[in-house]
Amino acid sequence: MGLVQTKFNYVNKNSEVVVDLAFGPNADLGNYGNLVGPLGTSTSLAIKQAYFNYKATDKLTFTMGQFGTHIGYEVIDAPVNYNYSLSNLFNNGPFYHIGVKANYAFSDKVSLMAGVVNNVDNLNDNNRSKGIISQLFVSPANGWNVYLNWIGSNEAAPGAKGNAPSGSYYSLFDLTTTYQVTDKLFFGLNAASGSQKGDFQSVASPSEKAATWGGAALYANYAVNSNIGFGVRIEHFDNTSGVRGLVNKYAIDSLTTGSRGTSVNSITFTSNITLADGHLILKPEFRIDMFKKFKGEDDEDRQQFENSEGVFTKDSQSTIGLAAIYKF
Repeated sequence: MGLVQTKFNYVNKNSEVVVDLAFGPNADLGNYGNLVGPLGTSTSLAIKQAYFNYKATDKLTFTMGQFGTHIGYEVIDAPVNYNYSLSNLFNNGPFYHIGVKANYAFSDKVSLMAGVVNNVDNLNDNNRSKGIISQLFVSPANGWNVYLNWIGSNEAAPGAKGNAPSGSYYSLFDLTTTYQVTDKLFFGLNAASGSQKGDFQSVASPSEKAATWGGAALYANYAVNSNIGFGVRIEHFDNTSGVRGLVNKYAIDSLTTGSRGTSVNSITFTSNITLADGHLILKPEFRIDMFKKFKGEDDEDRQQFENSEGVFTKDSQSTIGLAAIYKF
């Protein structure tokens, strides 16, 4: 059992409040900086979101609280994603923000959001600097949506007076676009480019110079009928700088930038089978991850995955699974 989620909301003419609670081990994945309990080691009983909207005018809406990130194509809510396994772009965050934002709708085709948040994926701010978020939404044609997203934040540990050193910075640009070609055929694209340097949330990055990461994922879904559909996700993620979470098997053994980083190509095939009047969703899935070879301490080529005998001799890994989701 990965996740149980409960969402409450109340809406009136000019306001809305949302409380979104997540329970289970997958709650940790999307709220890993939001620690609870006496030892602060688990988020398995987590407030995923808790915010309110105030509609100042027909075009201007303010949001305050803890809300899910605007960045990326995928979300933590399993019924919403077509694929069950998550992309590496999603896994490298961000996941949520705590702060205030404003959204102005110029029309139903164009809107702009900007906000101030504590930092990146952390319940408590680690310094006095704040992060800035923004999103430009454009709908160039019927069925085609484009989102240009950004976040920038000083994530350094505080100095002697609580001020963050200026030599540490996190920045991420993200493009998400979807196109409903026909009633049955759907395409999506997510591309991101990020950089960070110095001390990142009290953990030193491999280099004082800006290290970069990024990738792109292409999505295609086809609905055979109202109950059965097939989809594919093709993704490339590059973390050869070793600055993000996706690192090679020998990352613990070496702290040098060149040996920590890796890149991966992934392809995922997923079917969506909807039963019980839309309440029950079955998602059989097949995924292949292919990693780039890297050099070990002895300057020999190393592989990322184990064979059946526990020896790291494989550059790729195939996974087959089935997710069962019930929503109401």
